[in-house]
Amino acid sequence: MWERFVHDSERAIRASAPKEPSARARMVTERLRAMDEARAAGARGGGKWRRGGKRAPAPPARPEGWRTGPARQDDSGRGARRRRVLSAVGVVLAAALAVVAVNPSAALSWLPGGFGEGSGPSDGAQASSAAPQAPETARPSAAPPAAPAGVPTRGEPFAGSPAARWEAGADAIRLPGAKAVNGVPAARIEAALKGTKEFLVASNLDRGVLEGARPRKALDLVDPAQADYLADLRAGLREPTEKNDPVWTFTRFDPEEVELVGDVRVRGHMTVEARRGSAGKAVIKADYTFVYPVARAGGGDAGDEVTRAIVRRSIEVEAMGPARFRFEEGHIWVVATDSEIANDDCREGDGVIRPRFFADRRTGPEPSGQARDPYDRSRELTGAEGDDECGVVTRT
Repeated sequence: MWERFVHDSERAIRASAPKEPSARARMVTERLRAMDEARAAGARGGGKWRRGGKRAPAPPARPEGWRTGPARQDDSGRGARRRRVLSAVGVVLAAALAVVAVNPSAALSWLPGGFGEGSGPSDGAQASSAAPQAPETARPSAAPPAAPAGVPTRGEPFAGSPAARWEAGADAIRLPGAKAVNGVPAARIEAALKGTKEFLVASNLDRGVLEGARPRKALDLVDPAQADYLADLRAGLREPTEKNDPVWTFTRFDPEEVELVGDVRVRGHMTVEARRGSAGKAVIKADYTFVYPVARAGGGDAGDEVTRAIVRRSIEVEAMGPARFRFEEGHIWVVATDSEIANDDCREGDGVIRPRFFADRRTGPEPSGQARDPYDRSRELTGAEGDDECGVVTRT
């Protein structure tokens, strides 16, 4: 009995004795500590959020029977641009450091590159196994609750994000039932709804456009009668400027800097309303949030970290009854667009979204704006022209 007691005691001592963490574990610990410092700093390296978008310029006056311009116009005839861009600070739970301190090897499975036991597709089991959310049919009353803790990886790019329960791709953009509104027949409403969806898909989900290609299909969907509006869009694509940046309308990344590492998660809804004070007109209002997981281009050690860019788009499309207005079949009349981009740097007018990684967040301009939750779809996506400041987001 004594020998058995001595043997069991020695084995317990060996099992519980502190072990020197490996170089890889120390590297993981340092990375998590840096991420937590970025979160605690709150603002250092936070990116800019700006209000932006476009109001379609008014076309020349046309006689009765021709399509007239959008109702909302500024006095100058040029569209006000409103865009909001938010750049993330690191969001890492303090519990992560506690786990690392107690058992560094257990934290290896959280990070990209397949470190330690338990790495791989099962890492984000909490996020991916949750039941999908029911489709959104109206503006929610509150922001989504916090998702299970997790760090995004190439295998689980939505770990730690509410978007883990969102639907992916074009199928997530559902159309409401079409019915006659304000003198506009149901068939015309249905055509406008489908055109709005096609525009959203071509602008925010087309793989070529996401990699910086020209959004030809989206441009072709716009009614040719909106010549000034189309000219404005094309000019921004040719030569982006601070006042005319194509990311106000199209989601574009630089393929030499980042690459998509998963599908695009989408959540939102469309509504149809009568145009007040104008018989024979209805407005399609679409409000959708797109979440893009990206890593640095080229892979390797530098490309192991995964981050997410979050883009919210609001678009208004006008539908008109054929009895009073003429229009081009197969096209849409865009009244307005508003945008909010989260986890972008403070650069302006470069024509692409530049997601920020944890390594980037210790440098950059000091933010001066409020903190925002990019997943909070309960708030309106509107703002005043020229409202431009640098802020941070609470999570990505």
